[in-house]
Amino acid sequence: MTHISSTSDVEFFNKIENIPNDIWDDLSCDQNVYLSKEYLSCIEKNHDSVSFSYLILYNSKRRPIAFSTIQIVDFYLDGVNDSIEDFVLRVKKVLRKLGVFPDKKPIKLLVSGNLFVSGEHGVFIKPKQDKSQIIKQLSKALLRYVNEDKNLVKSIDAFMLKDFLDESLFITNELKRFNYHPFSVEPNMELKVDPKWSNFDDYLGAMKTKFRIKAKKALKQSSDLEVKDLSVEEIGGYLPDMISLYEKVAKSAAFNLANFNLNTYRDLKEKFGEHYLIRCYFLEGKMLGFLSGIQNQDFLDAHFVGIDYKYNRTYAIYQRMLYDYIQHGIHKKLKGINFGRTASEIKSSVGAKPENLTIYLRHRKRFTNKLLKLFLFHVEPTPFHQKFPFKNTIHEK
Repeated sequence: MTHISSTSDVEFFNKIENIPNDIWDDLSCDQNVYLSKEYLSCIEKNHDSVSFSYLILYNSKRRPIAFSTIQIVDFYLDGVNDSIEDFVLRVKKVLRKLGVFPDKKPIKLLVSGNLFVSGEHGVFIKPKQDKSQIIKQLSKALLRYVNEDKNLVKSIDAFMLKDFLDESLFITNELKRFNYHPFSVEPNMELKVDPKWSNFDDYLGAMKTKFRIKAKKALKQSSDLEVKDLSVEEIGGYLPDMISLYEKVAKSAAFNLANFNLNTYRDLKEKFGEHYLIRCYFLEGKMLGFLSGIQNQDFLDAHFVGIDYKYNRTYAIYQRMLYDYIQHGIHKKLKGINFGRTASEIKSSVGAKPENLTIYLRHRKRFTNKLLKLFLFHVEPTPFHQKFPFKNTIHEK
């Protein structure tokens, strides 16, 4: 089956490879690496626990004008950590007394967006389109996708569209008319690379004294670590250690919509070569950490990391990773580094600034959706103290 269903204005495909090349070429959405067939096929191949589909919107002349990924995933309320635990526990008790969320039962989420990367990487709209109208069309299409499948109509609990930047909200707030509730999540931390930085020493030279001293101390602490960039052929041998380290980090996250399968690294490295970075850190042959990232147009996007926290303070492993991302971005003459969510304060200490992100959520049951609005009102990003490490204020803008 090449597609699940279609009408004059929308078509659904159950595999990325089933989207015809002429439609894909007409969309031209793969300038964003996360909306490329190569990336999406790697993610789809390695995540059996997630159900993937893809949506194409058409205009009146049957020309493709928009694309969206669709992922269906089980989300467990019990997976939310202590940052909002007290409130979550109170809400869960009420909802479970009402029979809305039975014990141990996950919420089945339909997500438009990237489960594994922060930012606007789930919906593509061609230039010169009425974006507000397309957001309406998308909302209706997602509902149709569920209602036309007898299994989904019984199982899907909620719809989620993620992660939208502030400048997109005047468009995406159209979703409120379709009973979606917006809420803020942890920001993406972004560092803009000064074009004048030709090497890492230039970056250090732009910093205020105390931040430069801190950076040099971290580099000295981590100097005993052996650093190795992995090739495609080497990834398999190191995967068990990487998985163990990744799990240590994943457990500390506020919540994960889905766990990333590190076997994906082999396919991503094979597809994207030097544009995909996998770097490991060793002490006397023992792996203490790893980082990963991809070049997306003119930016380096930090992906998942793994850390043995027992050694982190002594060898400044995580801080060294942040500086290595920056050094790589400068070396490749990129415009910036997207560090993603979490650990916002330490990321701000190396020069990153927050980009606010908004998610829209809607429960299918009307009564539950009203309760959801009250719940989401209390969900806010973890506050942090923004650092300003640069001498020249031009770097802080």
